[in-house]
Amino acid sequence: MKAPSLQALQQRVKERVTDQMVQDFQRDGAVCIRQLLNADEVALLRDGIEANLAAPSARAKVASRPDDPGRFFEDFCNWQSLPQLGQFIQDTPLALAAQRLMASNTVRLYHDHVLVKEPGTRQRTPWHQDQPYYNIEGQQNISLWIPVDPVARSATLEFVAGSHKGPWLMPRTFMDNQAKWFPEGSLSDLPDVEAARDQFPILGWDIEPGDLVCFHMLTLHAAGGVEGSNRRRVFSVRFMGDDIRHAPRRWATSPDFPGLEAELPAGATMDHPLFPLMAT
Repeated sequence: MKAPSLQALQQRVKERVTDQMVQDFQRDGAVCIRQLLNADEVALLRDGIEANLAAPSARAKVASRPDDPGRFFEDFCNWQSLPQLGQFIQDTPLALAAQRLMASNTVRLYHDHVLVKEPGTRQRTPWHQDQPYYNIEGQQNISLWIPVDPVARSATLEFVAGSHKGPWLMPRTFMDNQAKWFPEGSLSDLPDVEAARDQFPILGWDIEPGDLVCFHMLTLHAAGGVEGSNRRRVFSVRFMGDDIRHAPRRWATSPDFPGLEAELPAGATMDHPLFPLMAT
């Protein structure tokens, strides 16, 4: 794929990321941008996801139960080892869209995350916030959730609007609900959203290739399984803005960055080769 010019990327973001979307993101913590990506960019990403499936890293895991008729595959931090993923992050308007939504002068890459639910996967992604699993603090952050397959409303990400304004809620393992991060009792537990869906302002969109969903790392979100012969191949890119600082933990974060604390003290900006500047 030939890299478009910076001016072309800026023009696309200007057209697709409206002032209303910026306001919606700041208010709700989640928005959907329609057709920000073109067919060549989606094809590049599809190739990168398939390359990851063919050669998983040591960080890869299967996040579905053994008796699940499908398979939920996840892998992290492969932008340096898989050229398609690195090119996709670098040569598309993702960072510029993140810059606009975060209202940040700078944008740094935090990490990438491949999530693939194969046909028939029953495993739901339970309600959770992302930021408590991480080693960062600050408000100017964003995750971009980018499917390369059509995603029905029943299988897409859902969000509790406004939940990014806090508080932080207890992160737990998805399979057995264990508190492996913050000590038990140190954060409030998540509300049972599924048991009282009509009491929460839930957002969600059906998605076509080229669309992406953008959300704050504290926004409560969840997703369903996939039905029939549908695949749900997704690439998620996390970006950091001006106010993000390193927050080393006493436990392994998800993903983990071994040895980072020796190079970046607590409270430092994320100025490190693992987290390159993508927009200024």
